[in-house]
Amino acid sequence: MATDELSSKLSRRLQIEEGAEDPVAEDVLGHQNGSEEKPSTTNANADSELGAKLMRRGELNEGLGEQCQPSMKVFNPYTEFKEFSRNQIKDMERMFKTYDAGKDNYIDLMELKLMMEKLGASQTHIGLKNMIKEVDEDLDNKLSFREFLLIFRKAAAGELAEDSGLSVLARLSEIDVSTEGVKGAKTFFEAKVQAINESNRFEAEIRQEQEAKKKQVEEQKQRRTAFKELQSAFK
Repeated sequence: MATDELSSKLSRRLQIEEGAEDPVAEDVLGHQNGSEEKPSTTNANADSELGAKLMRRGELNEGLGEQCQPSMKVFNPYTEFKEFSRNQIKDMERMFKTYDAGKDNYIDLMELKLMMEKLGASQTHIGLKNMIKEVDEDLDNKLSFREFLLIFRKAAAGELAEDSGLSVLARLSEIDVSTEGVKGAKTFFEAKVQAINESNRFEAEIRQEQEAKKKQVEEQKQRRTAFKELQSAFK
């Protein structure tokens, strides 16, 4: 089949580039009567994909691109994005999950298109692709939650062009990302003070969440007690 043939060619071409095999002239395939097969649309698409992969491999060999390996460490947004409060990160997470229609923990091109339309800032197909490309560290053409948070980090640091799609997304999301983290400190001592303040704020937010949950449990307990008292009065 054409797909198997292209896969075999791709494997052999990569082996040649890595020095595992010596290059030899490729056979010209044709019918027994000498006529050539007409390339199908599928073959054309596969050839295009093959060309893109070979170009990518060439860039990596020449040091023009960075080869991204999947990270094995567990991503913790609260420790990696310390410039944001827990409430801010939770707001971003809620927004991310709202537009993750496929529930696969990624926002793809079509989901990003829907997001921008909902925000009242529709983008062209190329504009959407450029938005993803700007923070797509693993080059999978979609946004993970970590890459989604990078949008707001760049916005808070003033690293986004005012008219860029990501800048519009951050501005219209109604999430306050104006606070600066330790990176915005002018001196070492100022950075130490900010780090302590960030730590204290983090602990305070956890205590607030625990107190809120404790209060909720207590209110539920009181409602159950009141219901039982009311129920016993009718017996």
